[in-house]
Amino acid sequence: MLKFVKRTLGFSKTDSVRILMYHKILPEKEIPGRDTLTVSAENLEKQLKYIKSNYNTLFFNDLNTNTQLKHKLILTFDDGYLNNLQHLIPLLEKYQQKATIFIPTGLIQNNQEDTKREMMTFDEIRSLNPKYVEIALHSHSHRNYSQISLQEAADDIHENIRTLEEKEIPFTKVLAYPYGKFPKKGEQKKEFFSILEKAGITSAVRIGNNIAYYPWKNKFEIKRIDIKGDDSFSTFKWKLRLGKIKF
Repeated sequence: MLKFVKRTLGFSKTDSVRILMYHKILPEKEIPGRDTLTVSAENLEKQLKYIKSNYNTLFFNDLNTNTQLKHKLILTFDDGYLNNLQHLIPLLEKYQQKATIFIPTGLIQNNQEDTKREMMTFDEIRSLNPKYVEIALHSHSHRNYSQISLQEAADDIHENIRTLEEKEIPFTKVLAYPYGKFPKKGEQKKEFFSILEKAGITSAVRIGNNIAYYPWKNKFEIKRIDIKGDDSFSTFKWKLRLGKIKF
């Protein structure tokens, strides 16, 4: 009962894992208007300072060997934006923090030759320092898995894996669902999770805005906390404390 209460209030220290979800990082002056997907580099630095003082960042790959570590936190960044290389990586190095970047291989492939590209190239992804960055899966075509057939979803996941292997990019078999979506109804959900098992996916993350707990209760429905570009610092700290800002 006490453990349940602690989990409910976000106070469980060893099994709780705060998984934060980010996308783009840009200097404040370069953010065009209101853009909730983009956190300013200035705000991210402030957040990383706070995290460094209060939490322990780790990779998904580290969880098995750090079960007794208190105040666990996983920083995640979706899509592999070029601005992550330019603005996130220097901050990770400065504050000695770890982050997982989820890569949608088809988007990377299609953007490589664009003179105004927004995404990193495969060469740039391969060059990221594994001390600070863990690469993981984010589909190939970045399609909503709840809106396509199970066979299409299976093919897409296998292509995501195959492409990273072909490009010789080490990665962890954790999947972030595009748009946080996956089949949620009865037999279809069961079959979809079976596809993930057969592909060797060890866990998968959605949104959900809540604190997660390891070992995972539902390894293919792990919740992340969405950090938005317009979050104040007090809102950020509240999300870290309880996951949600509304109940």
